[in-house]
Amino acid sequence: MITRRTARFVSAAAAVVVLSCVGVFAAAPANAATAFGDGGFETPVVAPHTFVTIFAGQPIGPWTVTSGNVDLIGAGFWQAAAGAQSLDLDGGQAGAVSQTFATSPLFAYEVSFALAGNPVDLPVVKTGQIIVNGQVALNFSFDTTGKTEANMGYVHREFAFKATGDATTIEFASTTAGAFGPVIDDVQVEPCLLILCL
Repeated sequence: MITRRTARFVSAAAAVVVLSCVGVFAAAPANAATAFGDGGFETPVVAPHTFVTIFAGQPIGPWTVTSGNVDLIGAGFWQAAAGAQSLDLDGGQAGAVSQTFATSPLFAYEVSFALAGNPVDLPVVKTGQIIVNGQVALNFSFDTTGKTEANMGYVHREFAFKATGDATTIEFASTTAGAFGPVIDDVQVEPCLLILCL
């Protein structure tokens, strides 16, 4: 039997839970701050209408080339998804880039990015994968049929992962042989709180 006293107790307890949840969510943004940056590959600045090949072990702003080599594409060379520059994951061969950023194990993180492909030469379908802390999180492909430097046909892809520590490494890698690979731009990472108040 639910008495008035019990009802008041339940109401008070519910209020405490709600207030606690408000406190958790209010504190979340500060705890979830991430140092992830330059998802548009705007640093360093490449001379307009040109590109620069960057090799394994070399930096691209906060990113590092982890295998093979990649082409950092300057403004006007072809259409960017956002800003002025973009990244071809194949330089003279398939390459990969990674970035390590601060995370919290209380959060999931949503990754979004713009995907296209180098339209200049074969293969028509460009493929690659995203690796989070050494584990493949997403395989992707892009068909360049009908695409041009002026109309790259970017599509947006997204996925989420759960952080397991205070830092996470995300890597974008080409699985396309040759010098004409998948193109990425506008990479963004946003935190999402996993704790649910029931």
